Amino acid sequence: MDKIGTMMMSRKDVKVFDCTIRDGGLVNNFQFEDKFVKAVYDTCIKAGVDYMEIGKNNSATIQSPSEFGKWNFCAEEDIRKIVGKNNTSLKIAVMSDIGRTVKEELKPKKDSVVDMVRVAAYIHQIPAAIELIEDAHKKGYETTINIMAISKVMNNELDEALEVLSKTSVDIIYLVDSFGSFYPEQIGALANKYMKVAKASGKLVGVHTHNNIQLAYANTIEAMIYGASVLDVTISGLGRGAGNCPMELLIGFLKNPKYKLMPVLKFIEEFMAPLEKQLDWGYSVPYMLTGQLNEHPRTAMKARENDDNNFCDQYRALLGTQ
Repeated sequence: MDKIGTMMMSRKDVKVFDCTIRDGGLVNNFQFEDKFVKAVYDTCIKAGVDYMEIGKNNSATIQSPSEFGKWNFCAEEDIRKIVGKNNTSLKIAVMSDIGRTVKEELKPKKDSVVDMVRVAAYIHQIPAAIELIEDAHKKGYETTINIMAISKVMNNELDEALEVLSKTSVDIIYLVDSFGSFYPEQIGALANKYMKVAKASGKLVGVHTHNNIQLAYANTIEAMIYGASVLDVTISGLGRGAGNCPMELLIGFLKNPKYKLMPVLKFIEEFMAPLEKQLDWGYSVPYMLTGQLNEHPRTAMKARENDDNNFCDQYRALLGTQ
């Protein structure tokens, strides 16, 4: 076994975090059938995955249930239909979006089967994010902060945000490649920055990557080598736009007997192969262009939706030369 493989096996802090339903929900407005969600849950248990993000806990008073499926709202009764009392080692997580979540709707942990609340925020939303984090912490949940779009953030702004977050109750600070634009060297430098703050304040670092330039897997490994320990994946990379780091790739790399590849492959056979005929995600040229130019993938998503293969025109438009 190579040196990196041996190091990964010996790291007890590494956790695999499944985001298939939550990030995948951005592809179909969270319109997953219970059978599919239950199959993801069962697969995560069999595969030895540590966390499953079952969706978002956004408020139905802010976003319409007629537009979004129930996994955008994650009502307690809907989660329990899938996991029961969840008498397993798998922990259940939900994500809170700033401006779409009502903190008063979050039950105390003692009344919920959810274990973790993840807060997603842009850099200017950090104060609002801290409010949600502290509320969730007081109610008994594990918490994370996922700072989005940091490829558009100045270094001093990020340094200030990390310093402020280091003084909060948050458990995990996430390094997020929202636009799938980072290269391993950049991820390594960022992971080193995040780790210095986290170690000094007794927190962990997580990593969440997107695959616009086919580096989600490589960047996840790079962050892990620099000390990130909570690793986001989705089955078959299912996720917004170009998708995420595939669970099957990471589990195969870790070479840790705790994690099992066969249940993931079985799920892909039964569920993902048919889904690929219904939903569009994964690497494509439009996503490559937005990734290379460090832009939000909304233009690529529109191109894919319209079956637009005029890649040169798309490139000119992104460059502003059309």
